[in-house]
Amino acid sequence: MEHAQPLNTSFPWRAATIVVGVVASIELVALIGIGAAHLARPLRAHATAAVTHPARAVPKPHPRSVASVPLEPLRPRMKLSVLVLNGNGVNGAAGSEATTLQTLGYGRSRSEDAPRHDYARSMVLYVPGYVQEARRLARDARLGIVAPVDGIRTAQLKGSQLVVVLGDS
Repeated sequence: MEHAQPLNTSFPWRAATIVVGVVASIELVALIGIGAAHLARPLRAHATAAVTHPARAVPKPHPRSVASVPLEPLRPRMKLSVLVLNGNGVNGAAGSEATTLQTLGYGRSRSEDAPRHDYARSMVLYVPGYVQEARRLARDARLGIVAPVDGIRTAQLKGSQLVVVLGDS
């Protein structure tokens, strides 16, 4: 009786996979090299131009060409009059703030009720020419809003150059 021979002609998959992987890796390295050479060409030209033509030194501006704003010296706190307006409706808040400002060295500080009691934020207002002093007062009183006086008549200021309006915060 004759027996059929088994077909042991299997394809060497493992060896073929390794060969294909090596070929793909070589192609990848070649493509990266070509791309790097292509990108390096403009950079090399730019670097060569920078070496052969160094950048000119930037000239310093002439002192007279810079617009200078004449700064007035900051007026001393003692010479300033501050009007504190209670805009939050809390009894005694304006008087307490006026006393605090006097302990910080501010001159005359008066307290009154604001026309409204619904201010959300506290602020410092100033008459023209007192913006620097208003900013200093805002720093001293830890208030974030500084703006020119608006909506308050000169007679209501009673000689004050700065106004603190107390709000809820």
